Amino acid sequence: MSDAQYSLTLEATPSSRERVLESLAWWEALGWLRALDAHFVRFLAEHDAQAPAEVLLAAALASHQLGRGHVCLALSRALAAPRDVLSLPPLEESAPQAEVPLPEDFLQGLDSAAWAARLAESPLVAPPGPGTTPLVLAGERLYLRRYWSAERSVAAHLGERLGRPLPVEASLAEPLARLFATNATHDDTPDWQKVACTLALRNRLTIISGGPGTGKTTTVTRLLALLQTQALSSSAQGLRIQLAAPTGKAAARLSASIAGAVKDLDVGDDVQAALPREALTLHRLLGARPDTRRFRHHAGHPLSLDLLVVDEASMVDLELMAALLEAMPAEARLILLGDKDQLASVEAGSVLGDLCANALHQGYSPPACEVLERLAGISMTPDAVCSPLADHVVMLRKSYRFDAHSGIGALAAATNAGDVAAFRRAWDAGYADIDWLAASRDQAAIERAAVAGYRALYRRIAAGATATEVLERLGDFQVLCALKRGPWGVEGLNAGIATRLWREGCIDDHQGWYAGRPVMVTRNDPQLGVYNGDIGIVLPAPEAQQRLRVFFATSDGVRAVLPSRLEACETVFAMTVHKSQGSEFAHVLFVLPEHATPILTRELVYTGITRAKRQLTLAGGDTRVMDSALHRRVVRDSGFADWVAALEQEERS
Repeated sequence: MSDAQYSLTLEATPSSRERVLESLAWWEALGWLRALDAHFVRFLAEHDAQAPAEVLLAAALASHQLGRGHVCLALSRALAAPRDVLSLPPLEESAPQAEVPLPEDFLQGLDSAAWAARLAESPLVAPPGPGTTPLVLAGERLYLRRYWSAERSVAAHLGERLGRPLPVEASLAEPLARLFATNATHDDTPDWQKVACTLALRNRLTIISGGPGTGKTTTVTRLLALLQTQALSSSAQGLRIQLAAPTGKAAARLSASIAGAVKDLDVGDDVQAALPREALTLHRLLGARPDTRRFRHHAGHPLSLDLLVVDEASMVDLELMAALLEAMPAEARLILLGDKDQLASVEAGSVLGDLCANALHQGYSPPACEVLERLAGISMTPDAVCSPLADHVVMLRKSYRFDAHSGIGALAAATNAGDVAAFRRAWDAGYADIDWLAASRDQAAIERAAVAGYRALYRRIAAGATATEVLERLGDFQVLCALKRGPWGVEGLNAGIATRLWREGCIDDHQGWYAGRPVMVTRNDPQLGVYNGDIGIVLPAPEAQQRLRVFFATSDGVRAVLPSRLEACETVFAMTVHKSQGSEFAHVLFVLPEHATPILTRELVYTGITRAKRQLTLAGGDTRVMDSALHRRVVRDSGFADWVAALEQEERS
């Protein structure tokens, strides 16, 4: 930041309200607060000239929390660690020499009850319920009204889907046993895939969580076969089933996985023909309207389907989940698949994580256990006072990808447990599928390793491979970063990798549009048929006199787009771990930051590690950076925990 930007001078004023408003300029200039947050607070101040400092500060923090993924501001958490709420860097690294007011300067002598009382007195704030105030105070949680409404909507729609079990025909026991015959376990542990499928037969809402390779899509494909078998026995049409995922890449992966699993099913031709193979993005499914938050499908114009499967549900933010649930027909089944331990959505909310918080420890109700015993031959001890949500959530525990000889699996398990000692033991065990790049604190060494990983792809391009063949190999290698900026971040590494590939003759240019440039779409464009998260590559098009086009994989081949028409995309020789969600790569080069940072958490490390299918290379950072990450968890404030607790209390009473 320039000296000119630090030349701001706070004028002494008698009003703490005015001091807060003046402090916004400092915080925004220092990058502590988003411009959006500052504008929001100034807007509130204009509409309430008497709004006290505590209310304006709470509004600034609540808005800022949304940018960090929180649905609301927890007053007690903000009072306990006000600097953490703003995610402040060390002050000696970022602050000017002049004294800068900090959030705690305006919170002296307050506790959460007193702060809540001041908020409740403001005309800008209202308790939960209908209203038009911009802020809603629920207990000690302060929401922007839009997000309170979205959370309330999600809870209400999910609550309507709990209970009311659907009838399950006894005749399904035989096909259920046949479909899961190869899953026989050699100990007393249940076949959790079979448990998930059996419980889903009786539910309008089913949530199946599990890590990579635990068979989520295999399980749901068998479930769809069973439900379609049941439907076709009484109707020639069967069920209208739709597959969806949050991003184009995740939708393409789900399509490929389901199509492969359907081929292996032991079912009749009529059932095979009635099962879906193609997944859509959620935005495409709902009918996203350009430049608005609205969708073509909603409560007044619901989706035309009987069953919806949503993969990578951990990536679905609160508002998108609210829109999806609103558009679902009341009697239709909804199945959410995802990994509860993966990073939550980029936008505010962690719906899947909140719903699966107790998945490993909860039991099932007596009626659910009776169905498991009768239909699947699985005996479980019933929990008479479990939450109504419990019967709708299953955690898959066995990985079919990472066995006892997998270093990736060992690292993932240690990361999930936050077990630093186990993580170090995995590195010392000599696993063939994991490696820590030597001299990796040298950016040039990281760039050389990246170029070595991509070299095979560019040899294929030079040899005249078709767009389809090139797209098939895009997943062979990928650089992932924890950070976006800096030498160990996406921006620095993308520039460095492109330059090295250019110097080696792998690409003809390293700026602008050039053959061999991999790109990711960053905004939905329904007119072009490309969506946020879609990954493509720039290649000469034989059908266009070798002019450059951007090619994207589709369910039925490839789509070619004029580069000039792609208004929102970025180069992805390196991508952030956040943007890699929903993807997997044969070999991942995972670049850690040089120093510990609040961004590097257990969830981010786990997500980065598990994007690798066969080989993982870590680079950058050191053991202290990793130790810090394993001890740091993502905690997103929301009211879902209270909703689940209320369900449990209701069941006990």
